[in-house]
Amino acid sequence: MSTHDHPAVAKVTAALSEAGQQAAADGVRVLPAEVRTAAQAAEALGVPVGAIANSLVFRARTADGGETALLALTSGAHRAKESRLAAFAGLAEIGKADAEFVRTHTGQPIGGVAPIGHPAKLVTLVDTALRAHPEVWAAAGHPKSVFPTTFDDLVALTGGTPGDLAGEGEDGRL
Repeated sequence: MSTHDHPAVAKVTAALSEAGQQAAADGVRVLPAEVRTAAQAAEALGVPVGAIANSLVFRARTADGGETALLALTSGAHRAKESRLAAFAGLAEIGKADAEFVRTHTGQPIGGVAPIGHPAKLVTLVDTALRAHPEVWAAAGHPKSVFPTTFDDLVALTGGTPGDLAGEGEDGRL
């Protein structure tokens, strides 16, 4: 089975098409090797690391004690600070998610989590730093697959909340 035929990649491609993003669906690329980090993806694509939309999934606790998943689409040039993301999303707290939690909530493996194509809609934040790049690249459901998009399309596709996820911290990092 080729990566294009992988069920998660097919689901992402279908979700892009259904959302009217045919150019993004047609632009899904399968890379020669897995790119599990923003730096690896940027190098493989020949783009700045900041143009990579890093999909970070967190295990979150709501104010009423329930549990949910939080998807933060950050510029590959930034690191996520859990307390800032939790406050921005209005969640009591967030923490790292293990591989099983990520796959349960996204249907995709760590390193290949796309912004869309999940079993259910996720609470999503989109880093406004991605707006600085006319084209950004996001994972397409598998660690070897990516697709081109824009900041505005990421927000529209995910129904996400845009925000300055980098904040005013040292070195512009979370």
